[in-house]
Amino acid sequence: MVSRKRYWAWIFLSLPLALYGLIVVGPTLYSFYFSLTDSNLLSKTHNFIGLANFRALSKDSDFWEALRNTAVWTIAGVIVSLILGFILALGLSKTRLWSRAIKSILFLPLALSLVVVGFIWFWIYRYDFGLINLFLRAIGKDSLTKDWLADPSTALIAVIIAWAWQQISLSMIIFLAGLTAVPVDLMEAAQMDGAKPRTQIRHVVIPSLAPAISVVISLALINALKTFDIVFVMTQGGPFGKTRTLAVLSYREAFRSYNFGYSSAIAVTLFIMTVIIIGSFMYATKRAGANDE
Repeated sequence: MVSRKRYWAWIFLSLPLALYGLIVVGPTLYSFYFSLTDSNLLSKTHNFIGLANFRALSKDSDFWEALRNTAVWTIAGVIVSLILGFILALGLSKTRLWSRAIKSILFLPLALSLVVVGFIWFWIYRYDFGLINLFLRAIGKDSLTKDWLADPSTALIAVIIAWAWQQISLSMIIFLAGLTAVPVDLMEAAQMDGAKPRTQIRHVVIPSLAPAISVVISLALINALKTFDIVFVMTQGGPFGKTRTLAVLSYREAFRSYNFGYSSAIAVTLFIMTVIIIGSFMYATKRAGANDE
């Protein structure tokens, strides 16, 4: 009976596994192969060159700047989505007045693709009639107006804010779901003992939200490391490469310079980084959970 169930299980899994191999595993392995070649569409070369592309990456200033931007983006994305998502979820869980309307407004970014989010914030940041500069002019602060996406000192943080607008909504939903699992008896016991709200949050709420926190951090890490679409829509990696991430750099090398081998090396590097970072985080989370038990 057990073998029969396993047989049917593999029958039903065969198509999804085949599609996964075709769409995910195949292109990934193909990228690894291309990263070891000098494949170039313009010169039509395709020779095996070993690790030459990776050695070139180590000397490429554009690569190191993109790596730095990706690191800044990842760290900022995790911190912002974790803290603001938690604060919003906690506030909404305590609010009864207009709570459904507020939740609907805050959930709205999740219904939009990052391309649409990028266009929305592109118009918000416009110098001539963007909402930010219109507001600054209305309150008499004309000297503070600027082209936020064209200024090298503000471009990266401006795009991160636009991306975080959607990421915070996702984190908030996860935290709201997690707050429903917080033991009511523990909260009541803490209140009876005279614990202040800050103490209740620190010693009751946050420990109960440990699984939700792990999910939020994991999703923020993955989404930040693979960021491409919103950057491409808003700045295309400019100005002067200040918003260029590794994904954007890989795209530029493949579809503007037609250097597919070098582009694949960047993509492989990003893939390995993502696996190491996410794997290390999941391992640390698992060990922390085991120690708590």
